Amino acid sequence: MKKINSYLTFLLLLVSCSGTADSPSPPSEEEEKEEIQQPPQTVSECERCLVLSEQSDSQVAIADVPSNTVIWYWKPRESNVKPEHYAWFTNISDAKPVFNGEYILATASGGGVALIRIRDKKTMFYTHVGGNTHSAEVLPDGNIVSASSTGNFLTVIGVDTLNFPENVYKKNIPIDFGHNVVWDLANDLLWSAARSEMKAFVYNFNCDRPDLELTETIAIPGADAHDLFPKYDEDLLWLSMSKNIYLFDPATKTTKPAEGPQASIKSISSGPEGFPDIFLKPKEQWWSDEVVDSRANAVFYKAGFRIYKARWFVKNAFSYPEKHLFKSCDK
Repeated sequence: MKKINSYLTFLLLLVSCSGTADSPSPPSEEEEKEEIQQPPQTVSECERCLVLSEQSDSQVAIADVPSNTVIWYWKPRESNVKPEHYAWFTNISDAKPVFNGEYILATASGGGVALIRIRDKKTMFYTHVGGNTHSAEVLPDGNIVSASSTGNFLTVIGVDTLNFPENVYKKNIPIDFGHNVVWDLANDLLWSAARSEMKAFVYNFNCDRPDLELTETIAIPGADAHDLFPKYDEDLLWLSMSKNIYLFDPATKTTKPAEGPQASIKSISSGPEGFPDIFLKPKEQWWSDEVVDSRANAVFYKAGFRIYKARWFVKNAFSYPEKHLFKSCDK
């Protein structure tokens, strides 16, 4: 009997101790939700971020999806862009991470092209190519090529980070309905979808006088090609036309229908497992305040934003090497 009483006393002490003030209480549902939705402090800490071409305030924005929060932005008027050149960056038209995700390459309908260092928002290089610039790409030697729809041309740009924005070498290459450019690392080619044709160019790798030569033209379905962008970890390119979206295979030079919203898609982007394919489908004219997935569910929303394109902040193995270090032809 004495042993039983001692055991009961021991149990009562355990129960009493478990409720002392020193024992942490489990977090409430609201506290757990708040903890999960805290945005990262820096872009490098962000595990699921979007790069947005945002036109209501002529800015490139990086947004953390879980917290639905903008954690970084670049605006020409708050950078080292000269005041007389602010108008070059009216209506940001494309922005994507380059050089191991440490820089952003951006274009604007005002004709500007800029290479921005994320760490301190410094504009490392910028120039004006004109013609409603829609997209740009980094070439393997650090030079840049852009696409402009008004005037119908690509522009090969000699990047000299010590001398800009004036006296920059530029050469225009005619292309119909210039909206996109993508470098193909495996095949050493530049792809550009021009209205209803896919065009392949070879680059001369000349730092002083960079140039492109058209080598092949391939028919593609539909009209008015808009976005062309690599599919994550696959040797395929997303392709948006006026009424449908496709996947283009550079190996077979063929297209196949893709799943997702079909008409008037301004941008498409994909990521690793668990990342939905994302689309920018305009609500008003050519912009939207939200980015959606393949079933039109909102992935990111910001009232008042005029988003023109959205990209996942992920690696691009189709276009760049594993160690895509910053370089320019003046180095």
